[in-house]
Amino acid sequence: MPNAQTLPQTATDSDVAWRSINAIRFLSIDAVERANSGHPGAPMGLAPTAYALWQHVLKHAPGTPDWADRDRVVLSAGHASMLLYSMLHLTGYDLPMDEIKDFRQWDSKTPGHPEYGLTAGVEATTGPLGQGLANAVGFALAEKILANTFNRPGHEIVNHKTFAICSDGDMMEGVAAEAASLAGTLQLGKLVVIYDDNQISIEGDTDKAFREDVAARFEAYGFHIIDPVDGNDINGIIDALNAADDVPEKPTLVTVQSVIGYGSPNLAGTGAVHGKALGGDEVELTRAQLGWEYEPFEIPTDVYEHMQAAIERGQALSDEWHRRFDAYKGEHPELAERFLQDLNGSLPEGWDDQLNRLIAEHDSPIATRAVSGEALHAITPSLPRLIGGSADLAESNNTEVEGRGSFSPEMLDGRNLHFGVREHGMGAISNGMALHGGVIPYAATFLIFSDYMRPAIRVGALSHAPCIWIFTHDSIGLGEDGPTHQPISQLMGLRMIPNLTVIRPADASETFEAWRIAVENRTGPTALILTRQNLPQLTSIGGQSFARGGVQRGAYVIADVSRDPEVILIGTGSETQLALGAALKLQEQGVAARAVSMPSWELFQQQPEEYRESVLPSSIRARVSVEAGTTIGWERFTGFDGATIGIDRYGASAPGDTVMANLGFTVENVVETARDLIG
Repeated sequence: MPNAQTLPQTATDSDVAWRSINAIRFLSIDAVERANSGHPGAPMGLAPTAYALWQHVLKHAPGTPDWADRDRVVLSAGHASMLLYSMLHLTGYDLPMDEIKDFRQWDSKTPGHPEYGLTAGVEATTGPLGQGLANAVGFALAEKILANTFNRPGHEIVNHKTFAICSDGDMMEGVAAEAASLAGTLQLGKLVVIYDDNQISIEGDTDKAFREDVAARFEAYGFHIIDPVDGNDINGIIDALNAADDVPEKPTLVTVQSVIGYGSPNLAGTGAVHGKALGGDEVELTRAQLGWEYEPFEIPTDVYEHMQAAIERGQALSDEWHRRFDAYKGEHPELAERFLQDLNGSLPEGWDDQLNRLIAEHDSPIATRAVSGEALHAITPSLPRLIGGSADLAESNNTEVEGRGSFSPEMLDGRNLHFGVREHGMGAISNGMALHGGVIPYAATFLIFSDYMRPAIRVGALSHAPCIWIFTHDSIGLGEDGPTHQPISQLMGLRMIPNLTVIRPADASETFEAWRIAVENRTGPTALILTRQNLPQLTSIGGQSFARGGVQRGAYVIADVSRDPEVILIGTGSETQLALGAALKLQEQGVAARAVSMPSWELFQQQPEEYRESVLPSSIRARVSVEAGTTIGWERFTGFDGATIGIDRYGASAPGDTVMANLGFTVENVVETARDLIG
């Protein structure tokens, strides 16, 4: 490719335009060099694309980065974070030069990979390849839902695009394929995928492992395909990005053929420039090659003036939208109020009234997955923004709400989503919906298959994305499907994820309360762990019902004695009935036994020490936990002097009651274990 200095000088190919592009390159180079860590190659190659997008295509407002109808950019190739940080700094977002200089340093706003909520203008946490593209599908899906819900003739208040910047590595990941396939099926026309086809990955040329025709694959998914564009052709890139409007019923793939590390005399086009600093000598040679005569982190005044014109343009766009929204509010006041309420994440008064009614109705055994379905049906009329579905298991997960229809290009007001057998894509798409705002996404599968979507659960928790994960068939109690479907380590694995609230309810009352908590939790995701088999109501066994306050606090006493307990039995989910039954039997035998229901470790650990001590007094060292999962981790509550009844092997194919009994999940075994502890 020619140097920037020799390219044609059109309105967009002006001297200041190309110096702005080189400013993007050298901010990235200098930040990586200073940190001696990072990925300079992709920002150097993609700088013209980023310039074309932010300066000539993107609808954004640097001064008001949370403007509701802005276009969204998701940098799926999160390793190229300095490209995004350079654009945000140069176009006037709240990201000063000192933060650029602190790239990858402690407590900076420029971490190695972009993190949502930390840096103005960063729409999603990205880095694990492929997930950003799937997040972008979620953004575009949320936009389509909101546009259909709120737009009215003459009043288009929701009309924005989502741009996903993807690398070769993104295109290799399965989650990208899952999400792109669904995007084409749902005809998400406001989604534009920019594919940086530089044909280099960490190990070198991509043809060692990746020779497919990406465009043909995306065309088969149902995408509008824009022919490859020269990565240094600004006008060609602008035209290609604008051509996404030509086929509004399809998402668009724009392939940009860039040169990784463009401008570096010795490293351009090689894997050596992908993931490490160029080195001082090569930086100087690159400065000479591109005619960049400025010191590290020095940006010419006219470049700042040129790039920060985005502030005034964006403010005008934002102001114009707010005028249109005021007119909309004048004609549709109730819709306008609901729109703002949904975007703000606030809940309407009385949204949970039906939950309160249902709690009093159950007195016979029922599976918690069935109760969860009842909860969904009860709250959706007052929470129309609650939308979701399952990975082709709606009937088993009890997640399809009758009367709400299936979302499709032909039924845009449907509220049941069908993700297909795409657990990872489902998780990442749901994260994107949550980060976009305006909807409350839920997604469901069997607990065993949470492993397929674990990367999305983790990144969603890191992002504090308020998704509701519904995991049914939660233990060996599911029975005949056998060990391939019986989760052993998954529950504890979810508890290990920071910012994720895991709730395993023991009966109907606890399940309804778990849903209340999940909907009200706007600071992060919630995982509901539910049974296939029927469970009795704790009150029918003789336990006290303090479900509302108890579940909110994570653990509570369900059977107690009038004196200090000799032993404490702790249960979760389906095994709580065993802890309760054993405590009552021990009490009949003259043993002072306390039973505790602990549906949520995370909520319990958030409680004041005084409350935690009242439930699990530190003076009582004889404790038994009962849970049909791995025993690892329970010593946190039982202590090393206590006992754990769990399962550290695979299950078996047989009726659920038989499997449970043969693996020690009986009242008799709990009683015997407790007696062994107290002597």
